[in-house]
Amino acid sequence: MGTPTIHTANTVNAMRAGVTASGLPSAAHESAGQDLYTSGSYLELVPTWHVEESVGKAREILRLLDRAHLAPHSIGDVGCGAGEVLRQLQLLLPRDCELAGYDISPQAIALAHNRENQHLHFTLGDLLAEPSAHYDLLLALDVVEHLEDYFAFLRALRTHADYTVFFFPLELSVQTVIRPHGLLHTRDAYGHLHHFTKELALRTLADTGYTVLDVAYTAEALDLPTRLVGRNLLKPARKLLFAAHHDLAVHLLGGYRLLVLAR
Repeated sequence: MGTPTIHTANTVNAMRAGVTASGLPSAAHESAGQDLYTSGSYLELVPTWHVEESVGKAREILRLLDRAHLAPHSIGDVGCGAGEVLRQLQLLLPRDCELAGYDISPQAIALAHNRENQHLHFTLGDLLAEPSAHYDLLLALDVVEHLEDYFAFLRALRTHADYTVFFFPLELSVQTVIRPHGLLHTRDAYGHLHHFTKELALRTLADTGYTVLDVAYTAEALDLPTRLVGRNLLKPARKLLFAAHHDLAVHLLGGYRLLVLAR
């Protein structure tokens, strides 16, 4: 993998105008709930900014890269949040790997700046507003479901990396559909505008020009403590059914994410 071209110019003015520096619609601006992430409201909802999931996510990403025999020299993270996934990856990757995170939330980037070092940097702005930015590997972890026009985002993102790793939360399941507010909870609590099954996620990537190289279910959030009674009640059933049949468990009960490596 070659040396990256990385630009980190301030893109806030372009985001406010709703377009990227290249004239494309700003994917971040396309989110119907952008104010949720820029106003500080999301930090109030999720004070940890999901940092507790970062160790598990980093390990799953490295397993995927190992299976594909990939050793990226540069990694970008679009929607990096507090930046802990990149920090965890840095601890496990060669020391000269360059890592850069982008997020539109000032609160997230303020948290991320505490993790910066010589080879790890964070930018308040939209990666798509950096037309020359290119990485060996891009991460888009739990991002697509937040964007109003995720098709435009995915098409634009392809030009910025040789390979991309996606995390899709698989929230569209039998149990969420039959409950009147099963899917509305994730919209209200986390700003999820779209919901996916494994098949919908993979078709979406194919429709936007990606070639899927590897996929895996992940459950890094399943073992984390939660005060949600329903989630705690479903944990044993999810694990038991998943051990018997992966796809059936995810389609019936949800609770898993889909990890995808694509190019």
